[in-house]
Amino acid sequence: MSKKKVQVGPIVCGDDTLFLISGPCVIEDETVMMETAEHLKKVSETLKIPVIFKSSFSKDNRSSVSYYRGPGLEEGLKMLNRIKKEFGFPVLTDIHYPQQAKPVAEVCDVIQIPAYLCMQTELMEAAARTGKVINIKHGQFLAPENMKHPVKKCEDSGNDRIIVTERGYTMGYNDLVVDPRSFYHLGKLGYPVVFDITHSIRKYGIPSADSRGGAREYLPVLSRAGVAAGVDGVFIETHPAPEKALCDAASQLCVYDLEEFLKPVLEIHAVEVKYRNAGSSYI
Repeated sequence: MSKKKVQVGPIVCGDDTLFLISGPCVIEDETVMMETAEHLKKVSETLKIPVIFKSSFSKDNRSSVSYYRGPGLEEGLKMLNRIKKEFGFPVLTDIHYPQQAKPVAEVCDVIQIPAYLCMQTELMEAAARTGKVINIKHGQFLAPENMKHPVKKCEDSGNDRIIVTERGYTMGYNDLVVDPRSFYHLGKLGYPVVFDITHSIRKYGIPSADSRGGAREYLPVLSRAGVAAGVDGVFIETHPAPEKALCDAASQLCVYDLEEFLKPVLEIHAVEVKYRNAGSSYI
């Protein structure tokens, strides 16, 4: 199925090159952020995989007011802008309120709409009208084919620079299920598709700092299945010491393990591209 190619800085999302969205879940201190960015740069250069740096200035959906939510809009954008300038990465962050769209667009190349908020019309309109690339995350409450509705809101607001991201949907109690059929349905929307692997292994109802709050053992099988299914990019939150992370400590991947983790993923992607470009009816 044909997809529109979307330019993010120097990266063409939706061509034959797998791209990576990566960085700490939430913006932490300078040491953590710069160490992560520096190693992501090395991985990008070694594996020839383009990277969009991601981190949140605020996590507004934490399950307790006592949990760390981030440095806030002003300080967070300063850090993202520094990383953009020093390492040359395009940068991505998420917004929760319409008034955040304009200041975020002044720094970021991609504005992300969180999964919980993907049906919020005013939020989508504000993000879309900035003209920036919009990454719409698949709401845990929506059948994947119904992502056509938030996509249409973005288009109707004058923006067709869209990426859609699968991150699993709620099935049963406090668990997420990734249905490979969703990659097919999201692909039919006509835009690049990303698989958010690390959020897909989160266990709801358990604090993310708790070792039971994620299931890292599923990361290899999920990543390989998604790439074999033909996604255009992968979303992997990384941190130098995940067990000490201030958010999603149970699901982030250690940035120093990222290179080895990606090698088989890239090999599978190369095979998928080969068969797709050969016109196989089974790709």
